[in-house]
Amino acid sequence: MEDANQPAESIRSRRIAVLALCVGVLLMAVKFVAYWLTDSTAVLSDALESIVNVFASGFLLFSIMLSARPPDSSHPYGHGRVEFFSAGLEGMLIVVAAMAIFWHAVPRLLAPQPLSQLSEGIALVAAAGVVNALTGWYLQNVGRRIQSLALIADGKHLLSDSYTSAGILVGMLLVWLTGWYILDAVVALGVAVSILIMGIRLLREAVARLMDEADPSLLEHIVETLQTRRRIPWIDVHCLRAWRSGARLHVDFHLTLPRYWNLQHCHEIIEEVEQVIHDSQPEQGDVIIHLDPCQPKDCVSCRMAPCSLRSTEFQQTRPWTVASAVEGPVANEA
Repeated sequence: MEDANQPAESIRSRRIAVLALCVGVLLMAVKFVAYWLTDSTAVLSDALESIVNVFASGFLLFSIMLSARPPDSSHPYGHGRVEFFSAGLEGMLIVVAAMAIFWHAVPRLLAPQPLSQLSEGIALVAAAGVVNALTGWYLQNVGRRIQSLALIADGKHLLSDSYTSAGILVGMLLVWLTGWYILDAVVALGVAVSILIMGIRLLREAVARLMDEADPSLLEHIVETLQTRRRIPWIDVHCLRAWRSGARLHVDFHLTLPRYWNLQHCHEIIEEVEQVIHDSQPEQGDVIIHLDPCQPKDCVSCRMAPCSLRSTEFQQTRPWTVASAVEGPVANEA
């Protein structure tokens, strides 16, 4: 049952996750049928990876449903980080699948076995590869649009699975044309190496998100937005931090305002700046601004006039960059 209070992006993500799960189960069955028909180690490697797809899609659906829940007393920043666990789990499952493929392919490399019903197997693998490619492209496209790492990760996996199927298809065709059965094991080992690299990369990205690794593109967008909308009283921005937790965005930074302003005036400016950030981002989220009073060192870049507290004449406005915005107040004194 869908909650009418949930954002449209969340409802759409859940529907896409259900689609991915259904497609994954169907393709897994198709690939195991192809393996049963051909007894091909390469096809088995593709089928084993499909098991990963099904488990990953199931956890993807769970993570999207959980991450859509609003913040509460026990999770004040929301539940979005579960998507990073989803991506990390998928990476680990991919690595396990690669190890299983190595386990089955090495004996076949040492003692090649004849294959059967290759034409039927080729047709099934080709059909599964096309469906995987279309589903993976769709998941990645939607995931990038709504900033969902879990959807992007699952889409990458499905798309790479289609490349795997293409490689296996070429190998099966070569075996069919040449009768060199050792190629079956060679292709399977190539698949194992390929998905092992992909799994390690996915694990690395998930760990980076869980560790709140800085997102340069996000920081650049926020700084450009503030610079474009900058007003004279916005004297300085520093200690900028920004991160995504699922579909929610979190931003906090220090804003320097004239120290002789009253609290009400400062509060109005903070609300205005918060709205600027919210308007520039597609995600829902929190913007926390810490107010700093201006200091004598700020006079050289402050255009406020008249100002009875000015200690130094204005020289030039210092443009905000990512480097200056993420620095602390001590570094900005230089």
